[in-house]
Amino acid sequence: MILLRSTLFAVVCLLAVSPSDLAFNLSRFEFVEVHMGTQFKIVLYAKDEPLAGRAAQAAFQRIARLDAIMSDYNQASELNRLCHSPPGKPVRISRDLFRILTISQRLAAKTDGAFDVTVGAVVRLWRRARRTGELPDADKIKQALAVTGYTLLHLDAKTQSAWLEREGVLLDLGGIAKGYAADAAMQVLQQYGVQSALIAAGGDIVVSHAPPHQRGWIIEIAPLKQAEQSENTIVITDAAISTSGDTEQSVEINGIRYSHIVDPRTGIGLIEQIAVTVITRKGVDADALATAVSVLGMERGLKLIEATEKTAALIVKKTGRGVELFASKRWQSVQKK
Repeated sequence: MILLRSTLFAVVCLLAVSPSDLAFNLSRFEFVEVHMGTQFKIVLYAKDEPLAGRAAQAAFQRIARLDAIMSDYNQASELNRLCHSPPGKPVRISRDLFRILTISQRLAAKTDGAFDVTVGAVVRLWRRARRTGELPDADKIKQALAVTGYTLLHLDAKTQSAWLEREGVLLDLGGIAKGYAADAAMQVLQQYGVQSALIAAGGDIVVSHAPPHQRGWIIEIAPLKQAEQSENTIVITDAAISTSGDTEQSVEINGIRYSHIVDPRTGIGLIEQIAVTVITRKGVDADALATAVSVLGMERGLKLIEATEKTAALIVKKTGRGVELFASKRWQSVQKK
């Protein structure tokens, strides 16, 4: 059993291996490295250790290159260079950065700004709040909101360029980058002939074909609290699953618990105790949708999931009646797989 613990939520992945795997001349290998501020775990099946090692190393190198592009902590990253470029001046950017920004902007428009990568200025205020235990100053939140809004980011597909409309706009890809990186790493593994693999980055998991002689990768969704029991076990292949919530990354100030997830429209950390798990085809989509649904809340969030093809979600929410589970219509079909 492999325990994959996100800083947001716990996900347990049970990887069954039987002696009959040897009939396929494949062995199971596991590799771990830290990138993007979290642990990336790669589990793969390959014919021998040298091939497995080369494939995993190439996948980790791809993740590291993406981190150098998309990090908002690294001042030399391509993302930060874009943020510090003159307002209104188009900047040609890499294919990866253009692609992830395009995906982000589409979801921002679809959610009326509930998912918004221009929220960086607000996020920085709440990072400080978690360190100091003090609420961000109301005037500073107002100032940060003035440079927040997905309409302030412009993209030009013809020139593969981007520009920011206003000085001080800061981009934050924390709600989408790990899913994108996991997808990219899986593509690298497939280039090395690896057909059965799992890549986990905190609460984001991407899987390809099932392990030998298995129906798929068995994923158990952990409860909102460790002491509670979970009855949500699913089996997935060629899919992605992502969980977003505030189980570990939050701060309590004046008796109110604020999540690390910030509503871009209000500038305030979420106070509703909620964990959202999304299953879809790609890690980039699962990652971003889990964040978006967390901000939208149960009713609007489930509507978004129902309107998205080949996507299912489970929401675990603390209410006055205790911890309750709310599932999208497709979730039952995933459980029965």
